[in-house]
Amino acid sequence: MLHKLKFICLAAGVVLICSCGASKKLESVQGELEAQQQKNSQLQQELNAAKDQLSTAQNQSKALADQNTALSTEYNNYKAECKKTEEKLKSTRQSLDEQYAQLQEIETRIEKALEEFAERGVDVYYKDGLVYISMQDELLYKSGSSKLGEDGKKALASLASVLNEYPKLNMVVVGNTDDKKFKAGSIDNWSLSTERANGVVRTLRDDYKVDPSRLTAAGKAKYAPIADNTTPEGRAKNRRTEIVLNPNLEKLWGSMR
Repeated sequence: MLHKLKFICLAAGVVLICSCGASKKLESVQGELEAQQQKNSQLQQELNAAKDQLSTAQNQSKALADQNTALSTEYNNYKAECKKTEEKLKSTRQSLDEQYAQLQEIETRIEKALEEFAERGVDVYYKDGLVYISMQDELLYKSGSSKLGEDGKKALASLASVLNEYPKLNMVVVGNTDDKKFKAGSIDNWSLSTERANGVVRTLRDDYKVDPSRLTAAGKAKYAPIADNTTPEGRAKNRRTEIVLNPNLEKLWGSMR
């Protein structure tokens, strides 16, 4: 009986010992499981953060791609506009060169046509893109008169023979006086300068068939002197009629549009 009791106690001890070992092992497994769950939770948080970062990066990449597309389009438009402007500039330069060459040709031809009047107060010159023909009043008119004399008409005939070969060349006829007051009748220097310009315009139109749509008359009186009005020589130079030749600017403006 005693032997049997000892066996039972021993068996109970073994069971107790095994039970305690299993419990400790279970606790260890549960601890590892909790630690793994915490680690998994942390990894999941990191994964979510990484996904958020990836989404942000993708959005930024798309925004940069859109911006790059817009910049590329803007650059291509700018290049096209630059090319268009360059072509316009080239065309404008070509038109200017053509105008300059034509005016140089006209200047030479007019100088030759008026060479017999060169010693009588006729001057032909190029300035600032325009050709000027300056004629002193002694050649064109009698003192204080706006009526053209025979020598003046002859000079204008020579000039018109050249001008009529350039039908798109416009002309401004400008009368000028010295600073001495004109005392005859009620006319003053400004009226005299304007009427002298009108006389040249009428003669070119009526006698030499210059298209009147190309002609403009103006008077400057004493307000555009080229010499000193305190000397007789200076006043004589200031009493003049200038014919200013304007090139055809229609082609030039068209090339700049």
